[in-house]
Amino acid sequence: MGGAVIEFHLDGRSGVSPYLQIVRQVRHALRLGLLAEGDRLPTVKEVVARLAINPNTVLKAYRELEHEGLVAARPGVGTFVTRTLADASLAAHAPLRQELRRWLAKARRAGLDDESIEALFMTTFWTTAREDIA
Repeated sequence: MGGAVIEFHLDGRSGVSPYLQIVRQVRHALRLGLLAEGDRLPTVKEVVARLAINPNTVLKAYRELEHEGLVAARPGVGTFVTRTLADASLAAHAPLRQELRRWLAKARRAGLDDESIEALFMTTFWTTAREDIA
């Protein structure tokens, strides 16, 4: 069993429901290789204590991940990763992350706040994605 531990965080301004934020964070961690098969997710009690949210929210997220075949609950033991989403592109992540960090630093030096950076990135991302499809 692996030892990676994911720490969830919630963004109240995102407009995305807390349960879906948890689901997405697990998916992202699986895609980036931060979580691997056998790793245990935090217990519902741990997540509730850290984020001060309703246990049903965490249970709903974990049930969805289980339904997708990404995790499995073992009663009395915990919820464990059963499948990863990382692929062959994982090797490209490190240099791209460095480049993105440099870009973020440049954006902050230019005076952009987090919301402006996110808006710029997402708008560019979606515009580029549509151009690639066309």
